[in-house]
Amino acid sequence: MEKRMDRRTFLKLMGWIGLGTLAAGELTYASFRFIAPRTASGEFGGVFTAGAVDDFPPGSVTPFTEGRFFLVRLEDGGFLALYRSCTHLGCAVPWDAEKGRFVCPCHGSEFEADGEVINPPAPRPLDLFRVKIESGQVQVDTGDKIRRDHPSDSQIVYA
Repeated sequence: MEKRMDRRTFLKLMGWIGLGTLAAGELTYASFRFIAPRTASGEFGGVFTAGAVDDFPPGSVTPFTEGRFFLVRLEDGGFLALYRSCTHLGCAVPWDAEKGRFVCPCHGSEFEADGEVINPPAPRPLDLFRVKIESGQVQVDTGDKIRRDHPSDSQIVYA
């Protein structure tokens, strides 16, 4: 003898299945949004429009706190975007305008304006972010940190 499901039981079952599917979908979406990196423009991990090329005089070092980098305009007019994290233990490295270099407050490492190590214990130069110049605007992509062992002229971007 077959036992048949009445309409009310069937609709309750379909309702619970639908709600369960909806809850599982929302949980999956929320989980992916939580673990996915944020790469919005103007946030760390995204692209920063620093400003016009002419806004940065040669020999200047401009901090971008939100982007965690310094935009360096070298004396010859080239640009570098240096990550402000010391390569020794990751301390935030400020620019010391009096000395004309980056000085790590934790262990005394010092770096030239191009990020080269002057005074150890830092084992290598400051890391870089990609710089691109489009329509006279300097853009820095903080989504991809460039680790380097030695400074190179090929890393400098010119307008």
